Amino acid sequence: MTTVAAWSGPRNLSTALMRSFAARGDCRVSDEPLYAAYLSDTGLEHPMRDEVLASQSRDWREVVRELARPQQGLWYQKHMTHHLLPHVDRAWLTGVQNLLLIRHPRAVVASYARSRTSFVPDDLGVRQQAELLDHLIAVGHPPVVLDAAVLLRDPPRILALLCERLGIPYTPRMLAWPSGAHPDDGVWGEHWYASVRASTGFGPEAPVPTDVGPHEGVVRALLPAWSHLESLTIR
Repeated sequence: MTTVAAWSGPRNLSTALMRSFAARGDCRVSDEPLYAAYLSDTGLEHPMRDEVLASQSRDWREVVRELARPQQGLWYQKHMTHHLLPHVDRAWLTGVQNLLLIRHPRAVVASYARSRTSFVPDDLGVRQQAELLDHLIAVGHPPVVLDAAVLLRDPPRILALLCERLGIPYTPRMLAWPSGAHPDDGVWGEHWYASVRASTGFGPEAPVPTDVGPHEGVVRALLPAWSHLESLTIR
């Protein structure tokens, strides 16, 4: 049994990578299982908040017990790192393979701003990823770090390398998936997943935008954490 806990921020290619693992045919996937608990504990207003809260447990303890439960086969958990709030227990993370999926903050901000116009640095999870990286290294369980841009340059080679690092076999089935919604998509997919639902595989690497308008301050705030993570990415 291998459980992969993939920790990303929004707009990081995270749903496409979840599609890639689901396409293997031997992998269960879970989509942001801590989202409702995050919204409940923070009181934040997000698109489709009521639908998210109704779709999942709001009790992080209950969710973590399920996430840590031994499973048969391969289980890919897609997480947003900022959903792992400071009071949420982290002991279970040493029992899974952790993956940090990163993307240049300027690209993240430009994409995120198309769906949500008002946000702060901690909504994007980059600083939380750096903190999680340091925590996992400190407890002797270092994660794999993957840059979305590196993946898009050569998906077959990088996916094979990723699987090797995670201790699972690679299959070319990870390169393509059917378009449309997936039965394991969270209810928020109606708001956020238009591009991945139109896709059938990984697209080309897009250039990093130079202009993010009024959100330049968010980019500057996230660059140090991203640089720390990027120095450790697989290539």
